[in-house]
Amino acid sequence: MRLLLGRAISALATALIPTTLTLAVLRTTGSAEALGVVLACELIPLLLLLPVGGVLADRFRPERVALVADLVRGLSQAAIGIELLMGVGRVLDLAVLSAVAGVAIAFGMPAVPRLVAAVVPGPERLRVNSRIGVATSTSSVLAPALSGGVVLVAGPGWAALLTAALFACSALTLGGVRTAKQAETARNTFAKDLAEGWREVRTRPWFLKSVLGHGVWHFMAGLFLTLGPLTAVKHLGGEASWVLIVQCGTVGLVAGVFLVPRLPVRRPLVVVQVAAALYLLPLVALAVSANVVVIAAAYFVAMFGLGLLSPLWETVVAEEIPEGALGRVRAFDQLISFASRPFGLAVAAPLAGLVGMTGLLLTGAVAVAVANLIAISSVKPPATGSPGERPPAKLRR
Repeated sequence: MRLLLGRAISALATALIPTTLTLAVLRTTGSAEALGVVLACELIPLLLLLPVGGVLADRFRPERVALVADLVRGLSQAAIGIELLMGVGRVLDLAVLSAVAGVAIAFGMPAVPRLVAAVVPGPERLRVNSRIGVATSTSSVLAPALSGGVVLVAGPGWAALLTAALFACSALTLGGVRTAKQAETARNTFAKDLAEGWREVRTRPWFLKSVLGHGVWHFMAGLFLTLGPLTAVKHLGGEASWVLIVQCGTVGLVAGVFLVPRLPVRRPLVVVQVAAALYLLPLVALAVSANVVVIAAAYFVAMFGLGLLSPLWETVVAEEIPEGALGRVRAFDQLISFASRPFGLAVAAPLAGLVGMTGLLLTGAVAVAVANLIAISSVKPPATGSPGERPPAKLRR
């Protein structure tokens, strides 16, 4: 319960940051360029330091890493809030504090899968990961409205302080989770630890192919989330059309994470990769200029697939990767995801202008399907047994 509560609070705090920071920078400077600089200052250290965070997550007890990471994020948000309340809000200061938050995220993210694996028994992990997914999905829906409301009523400084308070609560909650003390082992150099983590990745073709497929998924999501609203506003009836599409996707996501522990899934990795391939549907719908109802329905199905994918993937990886290497392996996974989507967001408009939106989206639809379905070729068939045999506690890939 403590783990679930801490993850829910942390997810809400994390989801509050983009809206708060965006409104704060625009209200203070009115400059889109300044906003881009501030957001990039969080992303760049996150990408650079995720491998370091993976090594630390495997060296130290995960609850302590999560505690320190959330405390640092809370302090950075508190500093932003105080500066905004004082009427300062310098872009340089916001950029530096955002970079500090990015460093904390890089250190904290790989520790979370290790924390779940350490405290949740194998048969319960899918259910717990599903509940964490519901909390995260709900937070992504509630956070923009909550942050926007606080900014409108009291100002962005108070929204940042609210975020800081939530991170403090999350740190104390997750920091109170107790895991077994790690056995003393010979301490390797950082480079050797990193190399051993990469060895865990490359010796598992199913993992490497799946992660690369998910990277293509995230890249195409960046394209869709850039070209989709542009198309909706210009050709599908305005902003309300895009809101409808996004909300249908949100409903699909929540439905997926809610239903996945109740489904008779015997081949989790096959379901994961097919679910990722479903993202071809909204890409094709947008490419052929379908009406808003068709695009919304396609996006619902795609995000329902994501809802299935996330808890199953978390569970499969925790079952198949040694706990002592889980932080480094998941850091590689997270690095691919975090690098791919911003890249897709950045190049969507230039690529569409160069090759045309229809060709770009159709090519992307094929790519996301092929890249994810090809990973199924690395899935081992289940062991033979009677048709009614109950699957073992260790999930089959």
